Amino acid sequence: MTLTPESVALWLKEHPDFFETRSTLLADIQLPHPHGTHAVSLAERQLLALREKNRALEARLAELIGYAETNDSTSAKVHRLALALIRANSLSAVLEAVRTLLQEDFAVPGMAVRLWGLPQDRERPEFSETSDALRDFVGELAAPHCSHEAVLESAQWIGPDVAGLQSFALVPLRDTETFGAVLMASNDRQRFYPDMGTFYLTRIGELVSAALRVHAQSADHGD
Repeated sequence: MTLTPESVALWLKEHPDFFETRSTLLADIQLPHPHGTHAVSLAERQLLALREKNRALEARLAELIGYAETNDSTSAKVHRLALALIRANSLSAVLEAVRTLLQEDFAVPGMAVRLWGLPQDRERPEFSETSDALRDFVGELAAPHCSHEAVLESAQWIGPDVAGLQSFALVPLRDTETFGAVLMASNDRQRFYPDMGTFYLTRIGELVSAALRVHAQSADHGD
């Protein structure tokens, strides 16, 4: 019978008691150190492997804890935004709450709202003209659009006061139909990026949409 690494490994698996009567063999077998040039015993090599696995698990746990803490923080901010929108008693108050919370609480340096499917207030910049191409783009979005380039003319909504913007999130505002969008922009290239999760951005869009629609209907009826 020709011995191969596979046959040796299989035999040892089938005879787990082999080393019980040959305990000194574990210390006699020498293997290369994984991070050096000297040799170590099989037992030491196994211990090193377990330590490395433990470090990897600790790093993963720290990463998961970090994600959880970030999610908790974001959830709290979305909750504060929801409370501010509930307290808003007019369309102007809703738009002011959105601007303040996104810029200050969410630390988004560049943001703007554009509305085109609501009763218009020509005095407000949110009702400024938007191109048909941009309206069509937002209307076809199934989820907020995150990218490193602004969509069409949307970067112009923010104006020249905020420079160096490197990432953008375009959040549709809609109920039965799309009637606007919120643009968020950051100097951090990794703040908004393609393929990122959009759970919280979607929730923000839903909250803002509901508040805007309620107060736009009130204004339309003269309430």
